Amino acid sequence: MSQRRIAAIVLAAGHGTRMKSDQPKVLHQLAGQPMVSHILGTLLDAGVERIRVVVGPGMKNLVTAVAPHETAVQIDRLGTAHAALAAKDAIGPDYDDLLILNGDNPLIPKAQITALLKARQAQNDPAVVVLGFQAQDAGPYGRLITHQNGVLERIVEAKDASEDELKIDLCSSGMMALDGKIAFQMLSEIGNDNAAGEYYLPDVVGIAQTHDRTCAYVLGDEGDLLGINSRAELASAEARLQTKYRSQAMDGGATLVDPETVYFSADTKIGRDVIIEPNVFIGSGVTISDGAHIKAFCHLEGANIGPGAVIGPFARLRPGSQLAENVKIGNFVEIKNADLAKGAKVNHLSYVGDADVGSAANIGAGTITCNYDGVFKWRTTIGAGAFIGSNSALVAPVTIGDGATVAAGSTIGKDVSAEALGVTRAPQKELPEWSKRTRERKLALKAKGEKG
Repeated sequence: MSQRRIAAIVLAAGHGTRMKSDQPKVLHQLAGQPMVSHILGTLLDAGVERIRVVVGPGMKNLVTAVAPHETAVQIDRLGTAHAALAAKDAIGPDYDDLLILNGDNPLIPKAQITALLKARQAQNDPAVVVLGFQAQDAGPYGRLITHQNGVLERIVEAKDASEDELKIDLCSSGMMALDGKIAFQMLSEIGNDNAAGEYYLPDVVGIAQTHDRTCAYVLGDEGDLLGINSRAELASAEARLQTKYRSQAMDGGATLVDPETVYFSADTKIGRDVIIEPNVFIGSGVTISDGAHIKAFCHLEGANIGPGAVIGPFARLRPGSQLAENVKIGNFVEIKNADLAKGAKVNHLSYVGDADVGSAANIGAGTITCNYDGVFKWRTTIGAGAFIGSNSALVAPVTIGDGATVAAGSTIGKDVSAEALGVTRAPQKELPEWSKRTRERKLALKAKGEKG
């Protein structure tokens, strides 16, 4: 199979009116990625050499999202065969196999793509292999009409099916593999003699037979092949993916205390002996190394969590968070674009953004790195073994040296030398009996019905 040249067309020109959205349907996200990105990644994993995504006019955001894959534009929406032909000039007849898949079928597994290609490359050399499934409720799906020997004869749309054909539960997913040498020739021969006046991709089965070529089908799991056309179907697909990712995490040696409350992204990487407590959301770009412990109610995105690190509860790691071995991030702490070295601690109620924190540094409760001046972001450097007292504000750009201490309640706008104490407190004053005199005065006013 690896010696054959394989190309793929991903049909993604639909607006998805049932989504009731201003963006193209295939840009709606599943597990932190546009749904079309899932199928593109699967095609690459399956060894597809060249991919073209068919988009509609003006879909600039979609063109950007699928890059570096090139796109072809379907100017007029005249059916699925017409859409596939939009990629004709970009792909040409130089490929052995041509896959045509739907961008709104993001759950198709690599195994199904491999099965399609294997069947296409069988000894009897079928011109078309359709990916089908046994439907629990065939409803509106096209039915696969087959001979007793398993050869695919035709695909009949539900609205055109006879009473007996409607009883068939063998349905088409709309995805297929074609003989790449004659694929576009067959597609160009499809007519539009139907009520909608459209060029339907399933008609390629009949066209292949006019070329004295056979057609076949392979079966996939219905849940993996259903298209997404509404927000409800998007939610169902998300639930199916999350179930898959949770199982993969636990199979890989992670403990999920309450699996159904943990949400992963498609690119989440989790090591062994990781513990994830309930109600944790993991966004895109997160790596959790061996032995890390993510406590309840944490939100993580764009973060690299080192071995043995402890996060939360109620912590937020934003993009650019790089946490080394045994770092501790406690409750109601937010980290953004910051590198924390081995053993650093930020245990309570703090914001550390655009910062470099040295090994074994300890940042006290209520500390803020003041990284933004209203126009520019600036960086804070906290040295190894430094201690930042509670309720301190570090006004960047500023450096706290190795082993230095910042006294609690300080606002630090200048560098603090290594092993020094930085403090900016105002002198403490005491006015004897001030509270007593003030209280007595106010009580007297209250007795008169006055305020003061």
